[in-house]
Amino acid sequence: MTLSPKEASARTREICAIAPIVPVLVVHDAGKARALAEALVAGGLPALEVTLRTPAALDAISAMAEVGGGYVGAGTLITPDDVRAAKAAGATFGVSPGATDALLAACEAEGLPLLPGAATASEAMRLLARGYDMLKFFPAEASGGAPALKAIGAPLPQISFCPTGGISPENAPAYLSLPNVLCAGGSWVAPHDLVAKGDWEGIEALAQKAARLGAPS
Repeated sequence: MTLSPKEASARTREICAIAPIVPVLVVHDAGKARALAEALVAGGLPALEVTLRTPAALDAISAMAEVGGGYVGAGTLITPDDVRAAKAAGATFGVSPGATDALLAACEAEGLPLLPGAATASEAMRLLARGYDMLKFFPAEASGGAPALKAIGAPLPQISFCPTGGISPENAPAYLSLPNVLCAGGSWVAPHDLVAKGDWEGIEALAQKAARLGAPS
């Protein structure tokens, strides 16, 4: 089933609105993937991004896709082959650090909703012209942080963002307070030491705290 850019953005917008934080996961052991996903979903973070940076990533996506209540996406999509592999593994959405015509076309052809990356107004405008209005702002902190994203939002209020890259519990509220931010991507909710130990209660507790970041004080 093909997917238009407008349809893709509508779907990624729905996913980004579920919770304030999308865990960005680098999974080295697919055997721990299901338990990791269960802990994050139980903690209130059901939208998960598994980056395609390890040999275990695709198997991890397949395992996580079986967890009820979760929405598992594939991150670091670079090539059309990445898109096809992610879709075959069970990913329900994709995330990319940037955007190329080939990558966008592959996601549209495969029916994989994409959250394409942009770091400048020109990149965001180019994606908007194609029909994408829900984007990833990356690398967020290196690109000027929340002040830069606020500035981009002034002339481009029709675009919403999920900032990732250097997001922490300390700076996430500044991003989440912006009208053009629906959620933020962060890796701190699944630290490698807790995953390695199988401390799922600890990860669930981190997820619970992260899930409250967007709540009014």
